[in-house]
Amino acid sequence: MAIRFNIRMAGVGGQGVVTGSHIFSTAVINAGGESTIVPFYGSEKRLAPVESYVRVSDEPIYEIGEITFPHIIMIFHPQVITHGKSYTNPFYFGLKQEGVALINHDRPMKLEPDQARELEELNAQLYYLPATKLSLDVAGIDLATNMAMVGAIGAITGLTNMEALAQAVKDRFLGKGFVVSGGTAALDSVVERKFKKKAELIDKNLAVVRAAWEYAVDKGWAKESKEAVSVATA
Repeated sequence: MAIRFNIRMAGVGGQGVVTGSHIFSTAVINAGGESTIVPFYGSEKRLAPVESYVRVSDEPIYEIGEITFPHIIMIFHPQVITHGKSYTNPFYFGLKQEGVALINHDRPMKLEPDQARELEELNAQLYYLPATKLSLDVAGIDLATNMAMVGAIGAITGLTNMEALAQAVKDRFLGKGFVVSGGTAALDSVVERKFKKKAELIDKNLAVVRAAWEYAVDKGWAKESKEAVSVATA
């Protein structure tokens, strides 16, 4: 039977929602799966609403565009819920029966009575991931919050693994055109310093990805292959 997830990611500008969705999509492809992605945002400014629609499967995907009825919704910032900072309201609109809501918060949120009732009627699974806290604790910055969300969704879907995620992160931050050698000593020195900074950035991001993956596994959210488990916990 085919494995298929339609995922709607919602957050605010400055969190790297689109970057996170691109990395996750690439990681699924790296692991042998299929994926399509469509980002959606209005004004490009900090704290403005941002959404990204990601389809992932172990079989070919022929659809592209907005996801109206997701299997999974990912909430990168609590204000998507508390302030309605989303192009889709309420935040769980269209969520399929027994769908999953992965929410960046360090404890269960107090929802409006109608929201709590409707989610209960859907038999929705609410997963609270302290993504920003993990980013601060592991990397020392909050800018890797999106990497925590990526790590958790990788474990939840079981369509990728840490090796594929690591390659996707490296491709995103290094880029295919990144130069690693030069013709002069001065150029070599500049490139070496730049590469060192990039390498440190990648290492910190991957540490957050791994921590969130392991958090999801510990919570019993994960649907992984044996390969994914062995790579994630190595």
